[in-house]
Amino acid sequence: MRASQVLRSSSEEETRRIGLRLGETLHPPRVVLLSGELGAGKTVFTQALAAGLEVEDLSLVRSPSFTLINEYPSARGRIYHVDLYRLEGADDFHSIGIEEILEREAVVIIEWGEKLDLPVDDPVRIRILVDPASDDRLLEIDFGEEREEAT
Repeated sequence: MRASQVLRSSSEEETRRIGLRLGETLHPPRVVLLSGELGAGKTVFTQALAAGLEVEDLSLVRSPSFTLINEYPSARGRIYHVDLYRLEGADDFHSIGIEEILEREAVVIIEWGEKLDLPVDDPVRIRILVDPASDDRLLEIDFGEEREEAT
């Protein structure tokens, strides 16, 4: 059975709390596919996931927009942070070695995850929507198989 939920965040602090709690529940191997418009908070959410995953140096957790892939050591093993914003299609994905990363015993967090056109077993899918009236964030989280929720 699939577990999913929608959470509302009215501040960056709330978004971080949600990400931290979710990160605490993740264990390798696991893929997290993040989607949302520019400025929705994908990198902020990733920083909070990294804290929950016990990344050793949180100052390293930054958007990989230009490097495309960042790797962080953590108490739970390797964490990969991938940004697909500037990539298009199989050739680009192959050129950064995404297939190999997806096969590793790691947590792989992918910003612009909706662009990934490779099969992924049971990913966590997170869509961050901005409410234009309030600037709140709505986080639609699909945990895949039934899992502990990140409230």
